[in-house]
Amino acid sequence: MAQKEAVKQKVVTGQKMKMTPSEAIVETLVQENVKEIYGIVGSAFMDMLDLFPTAGIRFIPVRHEQSAAHMADAFTRVSGTAGVVIGQNGPGITNMVTSVAAAYQAHTPMVVISPSAGTPTIGWDGFQEADQVSIFKSITKETVRVTHTSRVADCLRTAFRIAYAERGPVLYDIPRDLFYGELEDQILEPHQYRTDARGSGDPALIQKAVELLKDAKNPVIISGRGAVDADGVETVVKISEHLSAPAAVSYMHNDAFPADHPLAVGPIGYMGSKAAMNTIKDADVLIAIGTRLSVFGTLPCYDIDYFPKNSKIIQVDINPRNIARTHPIEVGIIGDAKAAGEELYKQLLKVQPEPSKNTERMAEIAKRKEAWEQELVDLAMEPGNPINPRRALLELTRALPENTIISTDIGNVSSTANAYLKFNQTRRHIAALTFGNTGFAYPAAMGAQLAEPDTPVAAIIGDGAWGMSLHEVSTAVEQNIPVIACVFNNKSWAAEKKNQVDYYDNRFIGSDIEAPDFAEVAKSMGALGYTINKPEEIGPVVKEVLEKRKPAVLNIYVDGTQLAPPFRRDALKMPTRFLDKYKHLDHENWKK
Repeated sequence: MAQKEAVKQKVVTGQKMKMTPSEAIVETLVQENVKEIYGIVGSAFMDMLDLFPTAGIRFIPVRHEQSAAHMADAFTRVSGTAGVVIGQNGPGITNMVTSVAAAYQAHTPMVVISPSAGTPTIGWDGFQEADQVSIFKSITKETVRVTHTSRVADCLRTAFRIAYAERGPVLYDIPRDLFYGELEDQILEPHQYRTDARGSGDPALIQKAVELLKDAKNPVIISGRGAVDADGVETVVKISEHLSAPAAVSYMHNDAFPADHPLAVGPIGYMGSKAAMNTIKDADVLIAIGTRLSVFGTLPCYDIDYFPKNSKIIQVDINPRNIARTHPIEVGIIGDAKAAGEELYKQLLKVQPEPSKNTERMAEIAKRKEAWEQELVDLAMEPGNPINPRRALLELTRALPENTIISTDIGNVSSTANAYLKFNQTRRHIAALTFGNTGFAYPAAMGAQLAEPDTPVAAIIGDGAWGMSLHEVSTAVEQNIPVIACVFNNKSWAAEKKNQVDYYDNRFIGSDIEAPDFAEVAKSMGALGYTINKPEEIGPVVKEVLEKRKPAVLNIYVDGTQLAPPFRRDALKMPTRFLDKYKHLDHENWKK
C-alpha cells in the first residue's frame, strides 16, 4: 500500500532539492517519460534499480544484453520516445555493442546508461573493468561522462538532448560509486533543456526546389524514415498527389508511404519493387524526403541499374551530414521532413494552384504495379519442397491484420520479404537495415509490442538468426509479450549459401545448420509452438495465435534451394587461385 501511494507522489520540478544521485537520475528519467528500461540486473546500478517500481518504471530483464538495445531501438521507432538500456559495467555493457551500433545506423534516439568501474579503482584492471567510453565512441552520437555526483542529472539531460537532436544513441557513462551520496539539484522538464525542432529549411532553397518541381516532366518521390519520424508522410502524400508524382519508399522503410495509394510504387533497394525501380530510372526530378539515400539501398537490383544518373535531385534531411553524401544533388534542404514538406507544398500551391493531372503517366504506373504484383504471386506459386519461401511470405502477409507491426531480420528470406511487405500506416516496418546484424528481429518485435501492447506484432526471421534469438522466448513468456516469431527454416545460412552456389561451385562450408525442432523448444519455454510444412497451414495458425495472444513460434519449413540473389554482387568476385595446391578451386577449372 505504501508503495502504491508513493507512485502517486510527484517531485516538484524547477526547485533545488536534496537527493541521492540515484534519485536525481530516476526523476530525470520520469520527466523524459521513460516507462521501460531494458537490461540485465547488476550490482553496479542496483541502488538506482531499487527506485524503479516506485517511480513507475518497468525494468524488462532480457537474457542477453544485445537484445536490450534491439528492444529499445524498436520501441523508439514505434513510439517516438527514446529507449533506455542499462547493464552491468564491463561485459554487460560491451554485450550491447552490436545492437547499439545497429541503432546508430538506424538513426534511433537512445540512451545507454553505462555504469563503469568505480573512481577509486579506475585503471587497475579491476573486476569487470573496461574502457566503455572508448569502445562506444564510434557507434554513438556522443559519450557523456559523469565526473561528479553533482552532475548526474545535468549529464543525463545532455544525453537526452543529443540523442533527440542528432537522432542516435548516446552513452551516459557513470562510475558505479557515483550512484551513492547526496547532492542538491533541480529536476527540469524536457522543454527546459532540449529541443529538436529544425524547421522547414532555407526559404531560398525551398523556392529553388519548387521551381524544379513545377517544371518537371517526370518527378518521382522517395520517402524515407525521416518522413515517418516527423509524422510527415501525409504531407508527402499531398505533394505526390499535387504533382501526380509516383512515390517509392527507401530501403526497408515500407511504411513511409501508404501502399494502397494509386501513386505508391513500393520499396527500392535489395529485393525491392521493380515497379519502383523502373519508375525512378525515368525521373527528371527526384525529391528524396527524409532519406540519406544510402549506398546499399540504391544499388542495382534484378540487373536493373535504376538509380538515375542525370536526374536533378532535391534532398530533404534533418542531418546536414546526409545531404549529398552518396549522390550529387541539385538542391539540399536541411530541415524537418514534415515542416519542409509543408512549406514545399504551400509554395507549390502558389505557383501551381491546380494539381497536375497526368492520366497517361498514372496509367503507366498502374500497369507497372499490376505487372509486378502478378510477378510476385507467380514466383510465390512455383512449387517448393516443402514450401516455396515466397509462398510462405505471401500467405503470411495475407493472414496478418493490416495494422500489424512486422520486424525483419537480415538473411535470404527476411530480405526477400522487402518485396512482399506492404503497409498503409506508419511505424509498422521495423527492419535490421544496413547494419545488417542477425538476431535483430525478435527482440525488436518485443520492443515494438511494448510500445503498442494491443497491436499484433510479428517477426520474420531465418533459422540462422533464430539461433541468436530463441533464448529471448523465455523473456517474452515471463513478461507476457505476445509476439509471433515466424521462423523460416531452410536448415542453412541461406544468404551465404547462395554465394557458395554462385561463386564457389556449391562447396558448402559452414552454411548448413542442424537444429532442434523450434516449435518443441518454444513449448518447453512456455510459448505456443507450431511446425508448418504446408503453405495452407499458415493462415489458420496465424488466426489461432492472434486469438490466443500468447508468445508463439511458427517453425515454417521452406525450400533451401529456392534462394534470392546474392546481397553483395558489387563486392564479390569469382575465385582465382595461383598455388598448385588450390588450382582445382579456381573458377576457370570448376566451370569447365
